[in-house]
Amino acid sequence: MSISEQGEHLAEAGVVAEHGDHVAVDHTAEPDPSARPPAEQESTEPQLAFPDAATWVREWLRHNYKRRISKGSGNVWAADWWRYPEAVSRIESLWRAWEHLRLDPATGMSVWFRDHADHHMRVLMDPDWGPFGKHGATTNDVTDPLPHEDPPEGFFEPAGA
Repeated sequence: MSISEQGEHLAEAGVVAEHGDHVAVDHTAEPDPSARPPAEQESTEPQLAFPDAATWVREWLRHNYKRRISKGSGNVWAADWWRYPEAVSRIESLWRAWEHLRLDPATGMSVWFRDHADHHMRVLMDPDWGPFGKHGATTNDVTDPLPHEDPPEGFFEPAGA
């Protein structure tokens, strides 16, 4: 590497001064994104774990938020939850919050359960005030995943589409 190439390399690394064998580096300097290889220049936006709320319900929520469902249990649920506008809105909100909070390795899931899931699921499953009301006739045991029917194809567009 030539001296001029070394100088360019040091400048890219944020070197602000050289003193014999010692080098001072400015750690506050923003790296030049164009100096990175093209593969690293792509968006650093986190990727979604699930493309839409329906996939998330089918593959994650119903297996991780199990409740006894019956008229007498105080919990109701509709396998065709996507037919209820309020349920769709609440579940999409739950999914988006889950996608965001799953990235917090410390308390993200705890916050999601406490602030999002427990609140919205309690409302959704309420037999008197929830959107399923008396229509949530599906039953299951507490060890079973929540009942689920897939919505018609194209009902939910993948996020970002």
